[in-house]
Amino acid sequence: MAAQITVTGEDSDLLRITPLGAGQEVGRSCIFLEFKGKKILLDLGIHPAYTGLDSLPFIDEIDPKEVDLLLISHFHLDHCGGLPWFLEKTHFKGRVFMTHPTKAIYRWLLADYIKVSNLSADQMLYTEKDLDKSMDKIETIHFHQEKEVGGIKFWAYNAGHVLGAAMFMIEIAGVNILYTGDFSRQEDRHLMSAEIPSISPDVLICEATYGTHVHERRDQREKRFTSSVHNIINRGGRCLIPVFALGRAQELLLILDEYWTQHPELQDVPVYYASSLAKKCMAVYQTFIGAMNERIRRQISISNPFVFKHISNLKGIDSFDDIGPSVVMASPGMMQSGLSRELFETWCTDPRNGVIIAGYCVEGTLAKDLMSEPEEVTAINGQRMKRNMSINYISFSAHVDYEQVSDFINILRPPHIVLNHGEANEMGRLKAALLRDFEDRGITNMQVYNPKNCQSVKLHFRGEKMAKVIGSLASGKPSHGKPVSGVLLKRGFNYHVMAPSDLPNYTELAISSIKQRQIIDYHASFTQLTTALKNFSGKVETFLHQGKPAIRLFDGIISIFQERNAVVLEWASNPTNDMFADAVVVIVLEVENHPSQVKSLNNTNLNYQQHLLKLLNSKYGEKNVIESEQGDIVTVDVDGTLAIIDLETLSVDCTDEHLRNLVSAVVNNLNMAMTPLTA
Repeated sequence: MAAQITVTGEDSDLLRITPLGAGQEVGRSCIFLEFKGKKILLDLGIHPAYTGLDSLPFIDEIDPKEVDLLLISHFHLDHCGGLPWFLEKTHFKGRVFMTHPTKAIYRWLLADYIKVSNLSADQMLYTEKDLDKSMDKIETIHFHQEKEVGGIKFWAYNAGHVLGAAMFMIEIAGVNILYTGDFSRQEDRHLMSAEIPSISPDVLICEATYGTHVHERRDQREKRFTSSVHNIINRGGRCLIPVFALGRAQELLLILDEYWTQHPELQDVPVYYASSLAKKCMAVYQTFIGAMNERIRRQISISNPFVFKHISNLKGIDSFDDIGPSVVMASPGMMQSGLSRELFETWCTDPRNGVIIAGYCVEGTLAKDLMSEPEEVTAINGQRMKRNMSINYISFSAHVDYEQVSDFINILRPPHIVLNHGEANEMGRLKAALLRDFEDRGITNMQVYNPKNCQSVKLHFRGEKMAKVIGSLASGKPSHGKPVSGVLLKRGFNYHVMAPSDLPNYTELAISSIKQRQIIDYHASFTQLTTALKNFSGKVETFLHQGKPAIRLFDGIISIFQERNAVVLEWASNPTNDMFADAVVVIVLEVENHPSQVKSLNNTNLNYQQHLLKLLNSKYGEKNVIESEQGDIVTVDVDGTLAIIDLETLSVDCTDEHLRNLVSAVVNNLNMAMTPLTA
């Protein structure tokens, strides 16, 4: 087995989490992650209350071409509506992933958005052609399938929000981040509940849509919904249910079809699903039955639950024969435009009619305004209209409530929780409630953050990195407690230590050495230079180079030979050898300039300290070599790191091991050279 060693932490241990959208708001979801040089976007939606560029997340805060990965949690517009713009109108070169059902529905849903937006061409973010081109850039991922992009590992869990909705677990350098997107921990008529991840994340990025609200019990909610529909019909009215083409619409269709089957007296009253996407999207739902709950999978073996007996498709208001009571589910759910807005303006003055708002409503939309039951509303053309139709709010929104969020967090116990996708007040209440809950249970190691848009949460994950010793270093007998010497190699976020000779076996790297050659003008005697260097190094090896005398110093590290009017130094370059070469250059220049003083090196009156200062000054510069007033201490300053030399003991004290070794080599070699002379 390979041994392991510890590698110290890096400078890039800061995880930065920045909401570019959905920070203390609901809409234009987009979370930006930065960690270990990797950059990730989580969702890229639009805000339903705004149009054009104003509806996008704050993308100008980042450089799209630097983003490595983009993950889309589900097909709702506030999570994916800006994707075609981002893929086709920016310099994004990364990879984008979503689940198979999400990609299948994304195409139809955004095509419908383009058609019903009622915007001029210059206000549109993208065209249907842009949408089609974006499809080729989107890759798909199965639930629980692990993918890796440039060292970023990620996989998806079922989120239970809509068909194909995913929670993404992202792992970078051993740090796990879970992004919930929109999720629900309550199973409904066709979708399973959100899964509990198999590992606990270090950071949970969690939706806060409903704050501290607790949902009404499911059976009570369904009963109140069907009773409200029944009451509107009994008084001869039209019942408008604004929904998005996909998501809660399918849940409500299942409930209404079952209720009509159980009440024959209602079967003369038409129920319409008014969406141009109805047939296309139902085909997708029928294709991905396996992604739904056990109830639907059992029922499909008998009959397809999405082939409704009492519900008809209505393509548009022109094909609608508006005579007598009826129930119409029409998109979009926020009623900003489209068929739901047209029908509302047609019916709103009649008190027999009613609208049932069955999902979450974003601030600034007509659906949200209606929840306060205003006496008047403003039509699309600007006209003020009397509002007489009844308003009912019965939430079938598949978002977690406080109890679901609290239980989910209690199971996972993440140290850091970052809230998003919630209005400021709701998010603040949820944060306060979670902190109170932690305090009551004596939990002190969990933090909650609720950042605004463009406000970063900064978390540090500094820890030990383990490097595996591989190759010939690992094949020998383990030497416990002894240092390992080798090449430290980083691949992605993994570390390996190996012998330099193993590099070609495990990498594409090659081993090389640098041979330094320095030519110095020199006109003095080579014999004088040999004498001076012998006095300095203590030992000189002589040899012939092209028939002329030459010498080697420091056990053959540096070779010196004479050419015409010059001497040449050659050595294998490394920090220690370079230092010796610098010292030799100083001596060559001294002999060249003052040849008559060479013999004085043997004079015992010249002390060790003078020679040492001269060598250190040549290596580190006179400003960086400081002699104490008493003359017993010399300090070498290299970029603020100090090496302190005690001239009595010739010991070197330094916090930097490399600098200590370099300075010690100068001190000890000079001492060895001068010891015979001063004895």
